[in-house]
Amino acid sequence: MELADIRNDLEKIAKQLAGFRGSLDLENKEARIAELDNEMTHPDFWNDQQAAQVVINESNALKDQVNVFFEMNESYENLELTYELVKEESDAELQAELESELEQLMKRMEEYELQQLLSEPYDKNNAILELHPGAGGTESQDWGSMLLRMYTRWAEKHGFHVDTLDYLPGDEAGIKSVTLLIKGHNAYGYLKAEKGVHRLVRISPFDASGRRHTSFVSCEVMPEFTDEIEIELRPEDLRVDTYRASGAGGQHINKTESAVRVTHIPTGIVAACQTQRSQLQNRDQAMKMLRAKLYQREVEEKEKQLLEIRGEQKEIGWGSQIRSYVFHPYSMVKDHRTSVESGNVQAVMDGDLDLFIDAYLRSRIQ
Repeated sequence: MELADIRNDLEKIAKQLAGFRGSLDLENKEARIAELDNEMTHPDFWNDQQAAQVVINESNALKDQVNVFFEMNESYENLELTYELVKEESDAELQAELESELEQLMKRMEEYELQQLLSEPYDKNNAILELHPGAGGTESQDWGSMLLRMYTRWAEKHGFHVDTLDYLPGDEAGIKSVTLLIKGHNAYGYLKAEKGVHRLVRISPFDASGRRHTSFVSCEVMPEFTDEIEIELRPEDLRVDTYRASGAGGQHINKTESAVRVTHIPTGIVAACQTQRSQLQNRDQAMKMLRAKLYQREVEEKEKQLLEIRGEQKEIGWGSQIRSYVFHPYSMVKDHRTSVESGNVQAVMDGDLDLFIDAYLRSRIQ
């Protein structure tokens, strides 16, 4: 790399850091951190553990945002000093070190910029992710289980915790449906990029003739809410059914009717949970999910912008997919909204989704 190129990159970094500083509002963020830290010193702070965790998560997220900015700024200043040394006296080893550290800082700033894009009201929340295979029987149900593995792997790579709230196994293989709660800061902000229909093209392992099959699975993503929203749920509008759980979950599974399905009669919206120990816990979680779904529906009706909430999803079938995963006759994953492609299908199925998520989030601000 020529010194002129290094100079150009350093100037770009300086402008980018100035932009970050302007948008971060550091003074207010540091004031908020001090306010939260003071709140955590109160003797009754842990009386409400759920509320306490919300405060801790906000504090940690703000501290991380501020600290990383200062660390990047310090790295930039060190690179400027190193650049001046290399400029004054040619040193191949020192220049190689400069180029390596410059590349690392630029990559870190790209990741930081992406995090700053997650500024919509509920981006920071946990995410509720549902997978529903379309027509196609075992083939589509197997595709559903492959996506379940993909999203679980993605979450693990990002340090998120995954709880299975509802699981309905397929008749022969795969799943009929699954609902996951993915816990972590900005989980919804990232995963909202996955809303829509996912299409698979492959030689089916369930077809004795070895023919090529196309399968579809719908992915729904909603933010999990605690007490942030007020959704009125009248008892007369709810039908609560209990049943025996069907997924993995320990010895209590299939012995008692602990699973709960709540139907909102006026809208037909359904939420179910079966993985908690007691019927009461499953009911509480199902009610949270129902509130999230009803909130989403309210937003859709109010704004009349279905595309912003549920992607381009119309039906689970041809023409409505957001992304295609082709295993045969060639290997390719393509996102139809951004035209981003990857030839490494196995890596994508192992949870390497950041390429697609990054491109989608950036496309929303252009």
